[in-house]
Amino acid sequence: MKLLDTVLHRRALRAWRRTARNATEMTLDDLRRARSRAARLSYFLRETLAVADYRLALPVMGSNSFPRPHGTDWWWRPDAWRLPLPAPGMASVASRTVLADGVTLFHDCIRSELSLRQVRNTRESDLAPYGLRMDTFAFDGSFLSLAIDLPQGAIEGLTRRHLVRLDAIVELEKPLEIFARLNIRHGPNTEQIVRKLPMTSPENTVEFDLAYSNLNEKRIERAWTDLIFENPAMSQVTLRDITFSRRPRAAL
Repeated sequence: MKLLDTVLHRRALRAWRRTARNATEMTLDDLRRARSRAARLSYFLRETLAVADYRLALPVMGSNSFPRPHGTDWWWRPDAWRLPLPAPGMASVASRTVLADGVTLFHDCIRSELSLRQVRNTRESDLAPYGLRMDTFAFDGSFLSLAIDLPQGAIEGLTRRHLVRLDAIVELEKPLEIFARLNIRHGPNTEQIVRKLPMTSPENTVEFDLAYSNLNEKRIERAWTDLIFENPAMSQVTLRDITFSRRPRAAL
């Protein structure tokens, strides 16, 4: 079928090339007919070009590409920011709702007035194919967090010499405090390190220095990060991108 399409396409190109060459010598009736056919064809060509230009300008679906510090030995973008979700939008989201593989929303509201939607990133500066938008109306709970499970690769070879980095591109409808908490379970214990996102610009970076932790490197079982939103009532938060990386810290 592809070969046939190629042959027909080449034949059509040759025909229009002949028409263009002969346009100056055509009778006016033939020229009107040729112009009418060319106008119809031009409409579909412009439509195809417009859609192609738009889609090809978008970040590539599934992309795991983003800037990372020198010496990085592991990096990752969660699937919710890489791939389309089965359900792109949710309303009245209950606590413990799984949005995507390894991404779960937690809250203690009696009545949920939270909605979530995956949005397609279209800005020239966007590297993530998708973003996640959260609208919060009335909020009668005491906490709201988004838990992101880190994959096995994040903990393989993880030591207290590592810096774990979180980069977040966040758009806020109104000022809001957001905290990031890294959790690492090792044996019966869970090491927790909390950092506040600066929020001085849409691009935010926090680093978790494991040198100051009590991590038992030989017993690491799993790791996850909580994004904690303070006083989220009547707000909209768009997480344009979330990425993680790690690198060994410089020797002291």
